Amino acid sequence: MSENSTSNKPTFSGARNDEKQSWAASPSTVFNHFATSGLSVAVATAITHPLDVLKVRLQMQLVGQKGPLSGMGKLFLSAVKNEGPKSLYQGLTPALTRSVVYGGLRLGLYEPSKYACEFAFGSSNVLVKIASGMFAGAISTALTNPMEVLKVRLQMNPDMRKRGPILELRRTVSEEGIKALWKGVGPAMARAAALTASQLATYDETKQILVRWTSLEEGFLLHLFSSNVAGILSTFVTAPIDMVKTRLMLQREVKGVKIYKGGFHCAYQVLLTEGLMGLYKGGFAIFARLGPQTTITFILCEELRKFAGLKAI
Repeated sequence: MSENSTSNKPTFSGARNDEKQSWAASPSTVFNHFATSGLSVAVATAITHPLDVLKVRLQMQLVGQKGPLSGMGKLFLSAVKNEGPKSLYQGLTPALTRSVVYGGLRLGLYEPSKYACEFAFGSSNVLVKIASGMFAGAISTALTNPMEVLKVRLQMNPDMRKRGPILELRRTVSEEGIKALWKGVGPAMARAAALTASQLATYDETKQILVRWTSLEEGFLLHLFSSNVAGILSTFVTAPIDMVKTRLMLQREVKGVKIYKGGFHCAYQVLLTEGLMGLYKGGFAIFARLGPQTTITFILCEELRKFAGLKAI
């Protein structure tokens, strides 16, 4: 029995090598590769969007000061009572638009980047996976940052919801200039690089470890366990960067004066005035959103890839 399981391991690796060759050969496979990634992220985003709204509001509590914070439950009840249930879906349109493009690129670029590194350096170890994830995350965020800025602003201001994302886009460009759409792009790229590296590299590596050391095989349980591990680790890594990104995107210049001069200055000011835990404001909401989102994304993506005739991640 052990001999059979041992002989199956090279077959698993060989299947992945075959995947690289066929992936590069077919344009339809390339389209399916990016489409399944974007669709899975969009579905996960739609399901977990209310938690994203609460996360942003938790992060904007007591800016520049210490003090008792409202919990996620209290903010949830307050938003529903004062603004209605629809307030939990503020910014959904730009969020979904961004998730299709961002998700498709973020997940879609990971494997080609990994295979390019493997071809160049002859290795696909965990460092290569981390580097591939960082590249995919940073590039995809740089391209989709304007949609993230609109989403965050709509989530924080219930009055903007009446105007919608198009009118808010026009207002932002006319009053603050087109550069305002790339506010916080540095921390956003850093967060996406850390998120994609921690999510995809952890998911990929965890799958290989579980296949190698347990009786799990490619399927739902393997995807479930691996995605849960990826969700926990990515929350811990990205929560402080997410806080800085949110603060920078929401700040507005008053007579040419900014509260935060950049990502590092923002992090320093938060540490100085709000303490270490200030960087983890909304941390539970981030996990409550990112954990299920990671799980839904990977499980759905794997199923869609199987349906499209693609190999597993």
